[in-house]
Amino acid sequence: MDTAVTATEAQILAAVQALRPQAVDWLSKLVAEPSLLGQEAGAQRLVKQAFADLGLQVNEFLIDEARLKQHEAWSPSIVSYEGRPNVVGVHEPRGRTRGKSLILNGHIDVVPVGAASLWTRPPFEPRIEGDRLYGRGSADMKAGIVAYTMAFKALQSLGYEPAARVILQSVVEEECTGNGALACLVEGYTADGALITEPVAGVMTGQMGVIWLAIETKGLPVHAAYAHTGVAAIEFAQYLVTRLRELEAHWNEPAQRHPHFCQFDHPVNFNLGKIQGGEWASSVPTECRVDLRLGFYPGIKPAQVRREVEALLEKAHREHPQAGNLQYKIVYQGFQAEGLVVDMEQPLITELIGVHESVSGQPVRRNPFTGTTDVKFFHLYGGIPCTCYGPSGADIHGIDEWVSIDSMMECTAVLAVLMARWCGLNPLAAPGQAS
Repeated sequence: MDTAVTATEAQILAAVQALRPQAVDWLSKLVAEPSLLGQEAGAQRLVKQAFADLGLQVNEFLIDEARLKQHEAWSPSIVSYEGRPNVVGVHEPRGRTRGKSLILNGHIDVVPVGAASLWTRPPFEPRIEGDRLYGRGSADMKAGIVAYTMAFKALQSLGYEPAARVILQSVVEEECTGNGALACLVEGYTADGALITEPVAGVMTGQMGVIWLAIETKGLPVHAAYAHTGVAAIEFAQYLVTRLRELEAHWNEPAQRHPHFCQFDHPVNFNLGKIQGGEWASSVPTECRVDLRLGFYPGIKPAQVRREVEALLEKAHREHPQAGNLQYKIVYQGFQAEGLVVDMEQPLITELIGVHESVSGQPVRRNPFTGTTDVKFFHLYGGIPCTCYGPSGADIHGIDEWVSIDSMMECTAVLAVLMARWCGLNPLAAPGQAS
């Protein structure tokens, strides 16, 4: 593979570095917008303006869940989509179209901050220390949105445009359903290849399936003075979660593992992420709800996971000594996502790897991911070659999340050169001239 950088590409790399102050400033503004679930509108306004400033055809649209429900990849939503638009910017070359088209996708939503008191500084108050920019969403994944936007801007600053269609997407709700990216697919956006600038520290080679579910329990309430005669709904919920972990342990057995995830000590994780229950300190709890996230291997359909979970919980309930006094219900809300393995020989992937080696001078890391990303929609349902490649950071979904500014700029450079190679370049027409 030829990894030499051409003279034009060397100019592109210089143009990217010249944009570093702008990139850091814009990332800081995005991080300062607390785009939590249901609150993405402010950050999306910034993205919309950035896309418009690039001269893109901007489409801002709300997710139509009634329409998405007809698609096999739909996941049940958690909050209303009102006031939470996707933002898409489309570049159509003014000159001759001669390259391959490309989608660059990122999600604007961020996860909750947890206990804000544990953060060194307020989570939506961006701060820079050396190479690190701190703040919720800095790495996951606002730096990725900045990277692909600045990559496009770098080409323009040199008087070039991609010679094929380029679609920039900023979507909502990646962190709990993925319906934002699915809505873009249903809306008709397609291309010869797609990249999602998630912070995977290299090129993603595969990802797990993920299901979200809740278990709602009802117990036998009595006065706390006679607690031993009742059954607490909270304790029953804990019992069901413990029994559910039998399935987690089984799937983690070496003989059960998917070949792509054998390198992990514990690839399958069932996470108890939330618990709500009880009414009064002196009453045995009547009701409880636990929310869980279950991982599973590629090649397994969500419907199969649901069947296994339902059979296990039914058996667990039947075997409880107080079964006649206890009730439970399973609620599916959030991710119902299939896993996948990326074909690393696809032309877009090999082109990306070659560009990375050209720009960085280092071999690219190839990493499977034990979570889920929006790659599934492009790869499994859109017939669009796709993977994740983005800036590096740490403490994602944790405390004091940060992204490497150097890594963000390297990613920007890779994406700019990739557009040049994959899409081709046209010179932009001088003012007053036809292109």
